[in-house]
Amino acid sequence: MDDKVKLVTLAIHSLEKAQALQLELEANGIDSIIQHVGDSIVTRNVRVRIKESDLDRATAIVEEINQNQAEADALRKASHQGELLVPIDFSNYNLHTCEVAFNLAQIYNTSVVLFHSFIDPTPHINLIEEMLTREKGKRDTALQAKLDEVKQQQELLDRQLKAAIADKVLPDVNYRFVTKTGIPEDAILKYSRDNEPQLIIMGSRSKAEMEREEIGSITGEVMERSRIPVFVLPKDSTFKNFSEMKNLVYATRFEDDDLLAFDSLMTLLKPFRFKVHFLHLAKGKKNEESDNQLWNEIKLRGIQEYFKKNYPEQEITISLLNGDDTLPAIDKYVRDEHIDIVSLTTHERSIFVRLFNPSTAKTMLDNTQTPLLVFHV
Repeated sequence: MDDKVKLVTLAIHSLEKAQALQLELEANGIDSIIQHVGDSIVTRNVRVRIKESDLDRATAIVEEINQNQAEADALRKASHQGELLVPIDFSNYNLHTCEVAFNLAQIYNTSVVLFHSFIDPTPHINLIEEMLTREKGKRDTALQAKLDEVKQQQELLDRQLKAAIADKVLPDVNYRFVTKTGIPEDAILKYSRDNEPQLIIMGSRSKAEMEREEIGSITGEVMERSRIPVFVLPKDSTFKNFSEMKNLVYATRFEDDDLLAFDSLMTLLKPFRFKVHFLHLAKGKKNEESDNQLWNEIKLRGIQEYFKKNYPEQEITISLLNGDDTLPAIDKYVRDEHIDIVSLTTHERSIFVRLFNPSTAKTMLDNTQTPLLVFHV
């Protein structure tokens, strides 16, 4: 391209998207070049630059590409809605998580996505090196080695699942593997945003194992941030099938959106019959004479009327749990009432708050062997 020709930036993309756009432009007779963004070696975005005289035609091509992409995204999302998303790391207890997911998929008549993500093994190789030196070959070799390792692990798990289906240990449902690069919790959340599965089903490590992890709990991060409901299956839990569930606790501090979350819970679990223990977590001592205690009683009466009107056939008990030391009280209630699942909500919170003031849901994840069903409100 002539150095004297005035160039303009048509788009800023990742290298892969920029190269795809460049091919489309060339197919339409428009020359383009790819340039690194700024002086930083950290960013991996690039500019697609064209002649100013080609701008109108190129813009029309980009608009058509965006429209086609939007339609493709809508079709993909429609075809994937209702799926069960199961993040896996190829640990031994992945089979237990798959058992719960496959049993639920059979009831919902849907499919299962077995999702694995890993961090790019060569993040230090920057874009300029990739484009101008043989470092790109080193990156491709390291990445391919990791992909080959993941493929072997997938094939092993696939054989185990097929054998379990053949032996009638697992129901015969459709499932597929998806692999992405990136920080695992971010990759899981992005996939769930893009495809809107019905439920995310995750295993969690033991407390001792989580304490040894330098980057913290992936399950806890997904549970805190996901807009899709998350079912967390502790490693040592004996839970296998929602059809066997008899008692569920819905624990709440009665935030404004908690009843909306409860409605989502009841919609998700509509195929099943079980008893709901609505557990209101109130601050203050039991029988304490205070405005706060009076207000708790008023709210409980309102909840009772709401349930009577909206869920007349559902068996529901309502209890008020007083005191500031919430977790031991919930744990005792779970043991005394033989609870199978604890359901609760998480709320939008800043990173600072999440780091230094963990939510009840995340704290429970570290201290319980009872499965958790978490909704974001």
